[in-house]
Amino acid sequence: MDNQMSFIEKQFPVSKVSKESYKERKAVQSQTLTGLGKWWGRKPLILVRAAILGCLMPCSDNPKADMDIFLKILSMDNDGLLDRKQKAISAKELFDIAQKSKHFRQFIDEWFEIDGTKIKIRSGQDKSDIETRLFKTLGYDDKLSYCVRPEQLTNLRKDSWNAINHHLGTSAKSINDLIEQLSLKRYGHLIKVGDCFSGGGSIPFEAARMGSEAYGSDLNPIASLLTWSNINLLGNKKNVKTQLDEFQKRLFDEVYKEIYKIGIERNENNDNGVNYLYCTEASCPECGIRVPLASSWLIGVGSKTVAKLKEIDGKFDIDIKMNATSEEMKKATDGTVSSKGLTCPHCGKTTPISILRKDRNDGVNSISGLRQWGKNDFDFREDDIFSERLYAVRYETPERKRYYRAPNERDMSNEEKVKQIVSQNIVDWQEQGLVPSMAIESGMETERLFKERGWTHWNHLFNARQLLTNSIFIQKMLSLASSQEELALSLLILNKNADWNSRLCRWGTGQARESMAQTFYNQAFNTMWQYGVRGFSLVRNASETSIDGELEFDLNKFVASISDARDINYKADYWITDPPYADAVNYHELSEFFLAWDKRLLLEAFPEWYADSKRVLAVRGDTHFSQTMIDIYSNLTRHMPDDGMQVVMFTHSDPAVWAQLALIMWKSGLRVTAAWNIATETDASGIKDGNYVKGTVLLVLRKQTGDDMAFLDEINSDIRAEVRNQITSMLELENKEEPNFSDPDFVLAAYAASLKVLTSFKTIEDLDLDYELNLAINNPAQSSVVKIIEAAKKIAYDCVIPLEFESYLWKDLSNAEKFYIKGLESEKHGNYQISTYQEFARGFSIGGYSQMMASEKANTARLKTPVEIAGRTISDVPDFEKSILRTVFMGIYTGIKEDENPSRALGYIKNELPNYWDKRDMIKQLLSFIKDTKDIDNMTPHWEQSATMADLLHSLVTNDSI
Repeated sequence: MDNQMSFIEKQFPVSKVSKESYKERKAVQSQTLTGLGKWWGRKPLILVRAAILGCLMPCSDNPKADMDIFLKILSMDNDGLLDRKQKAISAKELFDIAQKSKHFRQFIDEWFEIDGTKIKIRSGQDKSDIETRLFKTLGYDDKLSYCVRPEQLTNLRKDSWNAINHHLGTSAKSINDLIEQLSLKRYGHLIKVGDCFSGGGSIPFEAARMGSEAYGSDLNPIASLLTWSNINLLGNKKNVKTQLDEFQKRLFDEVYKEIYKIGIERNENNDNGVNYLYCTEASCPECGIRVPLASSWLIGVGSKTVAKLKEIDGKFDIDIKMNATSEEMKKATDGTVSSKGLTCPHCGKTTPISILRKDRNDGVNSISGLRQWGKNDFDFREDDIFSERLYAVRYETPERKRYYRAPNERDMSNEEKVKQIVSQNIVDWQEQGLVPSMAIESGMETERLFKERGWTHWNHLFNARQLLTNSIFIQKMLSLASSQEELALSLLILNKNADWNSRLCRWGTGQARESMAQTFYNQAFNTMWQYGVRGFSLVRNASETSIDGELEFDLNKFVASISDARDINYKADYWITDPPYADAVNYHELSEFFLAWDKRLLLEAFPEWYADSKRVLAVRGDTHFSQTMIDIYSNLTRHMPDDGMQVVMFTHSDPAVWAQLALIMWKSGLRVTAAWNIATETDASGIKDGNYVKGTVLLVLRKQTGDDMAFLDEINSDIRAEVRNQITSMLELENKEEPNFSDPDFVLAAYAASLKVLTSFKTIEDLDLDYELNLAINNPAQSSVVKIIEAAKKIAYDCVIPLEFESYLWKDLSNAEKFYIKGLESEKHGNYQISTYQEFARGFSIGGYSQMMASEKANTARLKTPVEIAGRTISDVPDFEKSILRTVFMGIYTGIKEDENPSRALGYIKNELPNYWDKRDMIKQLLSFIKDTKDIDNMTPHWEQSATMADLLHSLVTNDSI
């Protein structure tokens, strides 16, 4: 074993880890840590596990065997997937799989009995054996659909441990054994894994679960609470978890008794209120009538429920109708407010919202004309521009049948009682810390709350019913909790109450879900024209916190801290961090939504902590960002051994940002050794567009230990050689049956290879790092480091040749032809993202390529076919216009146009290419690449005609002779 190089520095199963990460993300609220509470951008636990193992596992002189063992440890090999398979495969599914398999098709009659549309396994056949054999033929994605997540597998099979131990020289029987034994072999002690931006706590939690010593800290108290709770609640002893479950039950029972005693959720039939739907109202400036505002009056698709406006005596009543007709349902989707503004149902005039709010401009900023609420306000005043109205209540009968109705006298009496209680008590509650009194500070996300509603304090984001419910919860929590664990659990419940029951909770009308979304369904404060409120029964459903499970950690191996990363004095072998990079998420602002509620309980549970987001110290994308990051990572470098490692996770793909990050790490005393891109985000993750990738880059770093110096012009050739070596190494390790790497992976590896050479030197004589960092931020085009990274990208694209192409022919293509062929290859794999073509254009130095595109829409981008290009001149890309590929395209178009005659196509090509015989191999290669598109389902509609002609033409060229 090479104890100097770690597995993650040589290779990484990016494809499989990406797929496992995506599967974990798709579990949504069923993810292990998500159930404890909201945090933005938690990293998948499987990604963390792979990163830690990748750092600790050494490389051998057999890279393929290393990969096999790495996958085996993570249960991503064939045996592991078979052990993780828990979902049965139906006879119909098995039949379909067998039909698609050349090998197993012969057994169909033997295995299956078909009776009309019904398929079953024949009597006497072993379904389990058939299932196992056919499961092994599936691709990785299909296998995952039948499997639990790696973390849900109790242990690996004995044969797997035998193979792992034989390869690594260990005697482990569990992942914890393995981590301990590899740690002792490599460092002489159990490894310590630290994270100074712990956020939702994924990194310290997974490190602790794997058996290492773990340290998690964060500047933010909410993040520190989650990090502490992940391990001290989920990983505590069974008897402690039992006590916590009993405490939680007592808490909810006591809150229910109080709400029932007040009598604000029952109607005259003793049915229980489960949801209360509110809308905003405003007066139409044109006619003066008070208009209920909603983007849609559809309440439920499944229950066919709509709200109907009815004008009576100059006012609008709102009727609720269940079992509405399809026409009524369609009409209900038209609300009274849209992006254009308020549309009055009385006069038909539309007023922009900015006019409605009486916004004005001071010459620099737009200033809202709304009244700014006072600290004790909890409702709109009569003379406010906006007001609020309860327009529907959803009840549940004792038989669990649910129905909607418009509020009647009893409902409005209940509503008035709630407001009266809050009005009489809010000042005292705020003084006692039972309701927020904290002002909302101005910021990127919070500014809209002032402008769009006039809300100035965090309690304004909750209506009277929500304030009353939460105040009762806090009173009961303070009286019932008798341990730090119970107080921490109380805080988690309170925060889930806030997230799932605020004025920012939109009402969902879907077929499967007539319910409320959480406040933070994305990373913003979204004000709503209509919103839902939960009755107690649904509050309980949303905030009950499961801490069951068999996990039990050694709590003495874990340290949770609340601190500034610049001041940390914990020494870790591995620092694995996901920094709040630049402008990605404003954690400090978003978390104040929870801190406003948590102040009293938080200081009861953790007296040594503070209950402040520490905005002034938070890492933000301002002028101090780079120096703050250098200070932090310099401190981490000081607090790691010379043979320690760091993994930094971030989500940018722009070379300038890479240059910034590399320079920050370089100035912090670190050097780059590798980089991998893992797809970690689901489509609805809220990640921004632009230079953000739907994934996480793992930047692997080691400590600078030498004092070597070089000149930039001397190392340029070393950089080019390192990039080529890295790409070649990845290509040699590539599995053609189940590809591990995609083009972006090779590009990232090229970035890393160039930075590996650059940062291996303590100084570059003609490179001023401070000046370079300033250029990378303010003028990237002039930065030498940005230029080096851009050059590495071009080398990568030269090396990454489509599998169907001969390398010697690929080298003879122009950049414009390479751009088209790589784009077409991407489409063959089902990728229609415009960002892919943008990357290829940058990589191949192509300027205006729009003339080559049939569509440039975000997720439906694609290239034009020969028929779509036809005889048009591609003037924006002259290299394409004069290329062999363009001649072949024109030949295909000519053959189609002239009676589908391939001979006419060949005649055109021969006439246009005097050196036809010299170029015949290239023509055959291009035609072969094009003709395959007719067999790909997603390409057939637009490529079939061109691909069919290419196929016929390919045969003519192949059989052509002088």
